Amino acid sequence: MTNEKENKVWYACYGSNLLKERFQCYIEGGTPKNAKRTYPGCTDKNFSGISKPIRIPGELYFAKSSKTWSGGGAGFIRTETSNKEETLGRRYLISEKQFIELVQQEIKFDGEFHIDLEQVKQNGFLDMENGSWYGKIIYLAELEGCPVFTFTNEAYLEKEINAPHPFYLKIIIEGLKETYGMEETEIENYLISKKGIKGFPISEELKELISA
Repeated sequence: MTNEKENKVWYACYGSNLLKERFQCYIEGGTPKNAKRTYPGCTDKNFSGISKPIRIPGELYFAKSSKTWSGGGAGFIRTETSNKEETLGRRYLISEKQFIELVQQEIKFDGEFHIDLEQVKQNGFLDMENGSWYGKIIYLAELEGCPVFTFTNEAYLEKEINAPHPFYLKIIIEGLKETYGMEETEIENYLISKKGIKGFPISEELKELISA
């Protein structure tokens, strides 16, 4: 009999999925609050409920224009930088199949879809090169006997930096509170310097969004 743990992975997120209620739409299906997209959910809609904080190497930034979030920028991780900047994330324990179906929902891919996660582990990453926003899957580590994966864009979207919509940013803020129990000033200090917030009008709203 296969060890149940062998079929489990940690999905590490850093954007709106920091908030468990929003993440569960990927597993169970549904429409996140204030979003303009409904997710079908996974074939297996059971969720262990297990999640833990994780610091992801790389710089968080906001780019592109998301129809899901009323034209605001989405969160990405800049992976090619050599600095020591880390992004505050959250890891959820799910099955390999759920992770693959989660990626499929994120990139809006219809039809047969497969990822060889063992190959991703061996190479350290996979560039799917399918034109999606989140086409780079990254193997981060092995924690508690299970591999940790996250995803971002293959490139640094420097020319598409865009401020997140307040609805989207608010979910990230609530996710940081839920995951880390951070104080309001800590959240402000963490987000204020991010590309897509710094120098944009949203930076003036940040304090209010955090305290609301």
